[in-house]
Amino acid sequence: MEAAIQSLQKEVDTWIQDFGVRYFNELTNMAQLTEEVGEVARIIARRYGEQSEKESDRSKDLGEELADVLFVTFCLANQTGTDLQAAFDRRMAAKGARDKERHASNPKLR
Repeated sequence: MEAAIQSLQKEVDTWIQDFGVRYFNELTNMAQLTEEVGEVARIIARRYGEQSEKESDRSKDLGEELADVLFVTFCLANQTGTDLQAAFDRRMAAKGARDKERHASNPKLR
């Protein structure tokens, strides 16, 4: 069975082939990723932080902006030959080993 992240990477690649003509180059996609992360930051800062939210920002959907971040991330992974599923699985294993007791013993988290 194909893992979820691998499936999403393939879905993005199919979309690029069917509708996107080709991938933007890696530098353009990195700039797009930065732009999308900035949009997420704006929503978080204004909706959950101390800044007031402008009327024009109230209709912005955090989930859609996060999905834009994922889409561009999958584009970058696809065009650089990065298997995000394998990388994610390795990272989660490392975090589990490293942080097994760290967070539970952190008094700031109680």
